[in-house]
Amino acid sequence: MKYISEAIGTFLLVAVVVGSGIMGENLSFDNKAVALLGNTIATASILYVIIKMFGVISGAHFNPVVSLVFYLRDEISLKDFLIYCLIQVLFGVFAVFTIHYIFEINIFQISSNIRGEIPLLVSEVIATLGLILTILFLRKNDESSVAIGVALFITAGYWFTSSTSFANPAVTIARMYTDTFTGISPVSAPYFISGQLIGSIFAFLLFKYFDK
Repeated sequence: MKYISEAIGTFLLVAVVVGSGIMGENLSFDNKAVALLGNTIATASILYVIIKMFGVISGAHFNPVVSLVFYLRDEISLKDFLIYCLIQVLFGVFAVFTIHYIFEINIFQISSNIRGEIPLLVSEVIATLGLILTILFLRKNDESSVAIGVALFITAGYWFTSSTSFANPAVTIARMYTDTFTGISPVSAPYFISGQLIGSIFAFLLFKYFDK
């Protein structure tokens, strides 16, 4: 059940990120601010819903760096960590292809959206650090608020980070396969994923310091 939950949750997350980006772009007549606002609201909304749906079943990770931190904390096994990561990546990519199909655009695409290098890596360090700390501290202090906390942090992250707070390697990989509003070029993706990994390790160590 937990693997199916991760598959459904990741599929819905990526589908909403990419689909709302396409819809926002279509309806805003190339007004990027309006498109980003619509993308932000939709993403935060689905995050709240899927965490509430699947939190008690799989932990509602939907994100390899979240799974990594839980593995480092000995809360999931190595087997579960590896399977979670595989599911998250595969169903993220599947969601992109599905969204392309329902919007009647080319199913297979490679993004040409070059988003930057080192400054964006730092942006993703900050975004992922904040996301992981939000999860860990709220689980400790007010577990029922994790879903709304994550949704609100990502809402803020879309607007205060230059990278728009991907904070998720599976979502980053999936977004390489869409040349639409939310896409990321394969040239930029390694900087984002590196930042996400660094940010998650920093968050793990920082929370460990507080959680003595």
